[in-house]
Amino acid sequence: MKALSKLLVTVVPLALVFGCATTDKTAGGDEDMAGAGAETEIVTPPPSVTEDTMGAEAIAAPGQDGGFMGDPLDDPDSLLSKRVIYFDFDRSEIKDEFRDIIEAHGQYLAENPGVRVVLEGHTDERGTREYNMGLGERRAKSVRRYMSVQGASFSQMDVVSYGEERPIAMGHDEDAWAENRRVEIVYPGR
Repeated sequence: MKALSKLLVTVVPLALVFGCATTDKTAGGDEDMAGAGAETEIVTPPPSVTEDTMGAEAIAAPGQDGGFMGDPLDDPDSLLSKRVIYFDFDRSEIKDEFRDIIEAHGQYLAENPGVRVVLEGHTDERGTREYNMGLGERRAKSVRRYMSVQGASFSQMDVVSYGEERPIAMGHDEDAWAENRRVEIVYPGR
């Protein structure tokens, strides 16, 4: 009896999962091939593709001249693919090495007034929780100001501070702290 119940516990969920994994149509025609014993494959778009970007213009393929065609946010060679700005300890001033990245995002927002962005401010673990929340906010607002100089509207940019609450490096040394002192530029739905 135990063996039968273990078998049922394993087989029934698998049958439900695979039983639901069919498509109504195949690429070859309009008829439903799932009932005829043909194999079906479920194809889902990658998580970065949204309904807003699912057109011919959003396909990430090289152009005739070898350049990238598609949404510039998806171009791995573009400054827009860089979305993390790092800061010095206890500072909210933008370093020179990140100005070009912020300018590119600001210009992109100016050229695309329907696009919104969230600027997430982060700190390392040193300092009080309250102080770090304020510092994360100052960092995000610093990036927002610099983007607005490039023509981005303040209404396109939301500022959120996580302080020390969302570290990406878990160490307790300067290398880890340096990675955690950042602003992440997040395009919702991407």
